[in-house]
Amino acid sequence: MKIYNSTFSKLFGYLLVITFFACNSKSEKKGSTQANVLAKSTTGSWGDQGDGTYVNPILNADYPDSDIEQVGDTYYMITSKQHMSPGMPILESKDMVNWTNVGHVFNDLSWGPEYNWDRMNGYSFGVWAGDLAYHEGTWFCYQIDYQHGLMVTTAKDIKGPWSKPKMMLPKSEVLDDPGVFWDEEAHKAYIIINTAGKQKSSTNKIEGNENRIYEMSWDGTKILDEGKLVYTGMGAEAAKIYKIEGTWYIFLAQWTIGDNSTKPGVKNPKNDRKQIVLRSKESIYGPYEVKTVMEKGTAFNDRSCSQGGLMQAPDKSWWYMHQLIQNDDIPFQGRPQCLAPVTWVGGWPIIGVDEDNDGIGEPVKKYKKPIMGYPIAAPSSDDDFSKEKLGFQWEWNHNPRNTHWSLTEKPGWLRLKASKVLPHKKGFGPNINQWTNNDGSDSDFWRACNTLSQRIMGITTGTAVAKFDISGMKPHQLAGFVRYGGVYNLLGVEVDENGKKNLFYMNPMSEKTKGPKITGNELYIRTSNIVNQAIYEYSLNGAEFKPFGPKFTIAFGKWTGDRLGFFSWNEKEDAGHIDVDWFRYDYDGPKAKKE
Repeated sequence: MKIYNSTFSKLFGYLLVITFFACNSKSEKKGSTQANVLAKSTTGSWGDQGDGTYVNPILNADYPDSDIEQVGDTYYMITSKQHMSPGMPILESKDMVNWTNVGHVFNDLSWGPEYNWDRMNGYSFGVWAGDLAYHEGTWFCYQIDYQHGLMVTTAKDIKGPWSKPKMMLPKSEVLDDPGVFWDEEAHKAYIIINTAGKQKSSTNKIEGNENRIYEMSWDGTKILDEGKLVYTGMGAEAAKIYKIEGTWYIFLAQWTIGDNSTKPGVKNPKNDRKQIVLRSKESIYGPYEVKTVMEKGTAFNDRSCSQGGLMQAPDKSWWYMHQLIQNDDIPFQGRPQCLAPVTWVGGWPIIGVDEDNDGIGEPVKKYKKPIMGYPIAAPSSDDDFSKEKLGFQWEWNHNPRNTHWSLTEKPGWLRLKASKVLPHKKGFGPNINQWTNNDGSDSDFWRACNTLSQRIMGITTGTAVAKFDISGMKPHQLAGFVRYGGVYNLLGVEVDENGKKNLFYMNPMSEKTKGPKITGNELYIRTSNIVNQAIYEYSLNGAEFKPFGPKFTIAFGKWTGDRLGFFSWNEKEDAGHIDVDWFRYDYDGPKAKKE
């Protein structure tokens, strides 16, 4: 921790200089408040370097459990986001390196009441790893909700509209991670699923998860048989099926468990995750040979790398997108995406570079781009809320209460109306279970609807700032800026029963630090981080900022990386609102162009 403390003040001084322009009180109009948004895309310590190379992670944010489908010259990616709404983000790229967000598969999580704003007890469930496919002019997205089962939704356009999800198998039979394949030669469709131990018989003595292949109807919407077991392995999941030059390949992520002292989702450096491949020249059902094709290397300080999708470039070279797993000391940005070259040796893929010459690949840190000639791009971050719809970078904590937010009531501003916080009793807010390990889960924050946020980018430095109008706040209302993933830290305004407004900071255990009285209508809030250490600052005029609250640690949790956003709730009644004029985020990595 000494390195953080010794460099913290110097680096924050630099960050404050580069963000000053956004907060200058002379820049009150929308156009000028965005003056610090770069006129063109920039580079940083990760992603496209602008010289024909890239540095991993190429998508250094919480975009976990990717699956990729190529149509024409464009690559499309989906990633999971649990209880966030809208669900299953969609990104696109022309070169596998530069990705922009173009939508979501699920406008809301419509299949379970626990995801609604009046329940909010679907934490860590909802949208898990999915499979994206394009077949005969139709897009398909398959995913398994641990609490509901296997579902499919379809669309004619990747950007929607997507159909209402159709359930295909119950939760009693399946656990997670579907992967589909259409065999055009045999005119058969298949789906492979991690059924874990849900169908395991006493005759299967192999420890670990069972993975079954089911035959589907050609239209991809019905299961036709009871499935056939093809592989059992410790933590085996995230299977993808490929048929290359007549040979069947199943890519699987598999845990190597060395210590059972922690629960799933909790970091444990003793546990490793590798990428394995099953190979059969006979049938999709095997028999299969098994080989490890990717393992930990030196590029990411022992952070495990696995689970993703195989791609091919126009020059016929092969590439693999994979995530970094959360088993290191500070994976607070979540599970980012990395790109690795794939070479084939003796009919087996080697993912990355075989740095120790044992026939198994390790992840790369820097490499040449697979496709040249495309500009640097990145998911959106900044927003002046001048459009009719929210940008694709934003997601709600559970399905929002749509009557209580607006982009039109005060044009050019985001309005968040305060709802009464949900009751502290069973059936409301997060549960304590193997996926949600949080001893502060009884706090109001987790039961306050319409919290809106986006991902942090990278793990080096970042500064986000927003301008608020607090004139519409009412007694017993709390509203402002939040950073949260598994833990939260808030800076905002609280209104007492007499209408008096005070600044406050709240830590992850709901302990509040009361700040100065706020008499004006404008409030600017800024948050900056160096690695996983962060601070809050506030300003009443947009020019002079003062720190408030302690330096705090941002963290991964609830299977979610740290996020930046806004909150608003009322302890007594549905009353009051807060307006957000603009949001801007600068970080050490590629940034989207100003539109």
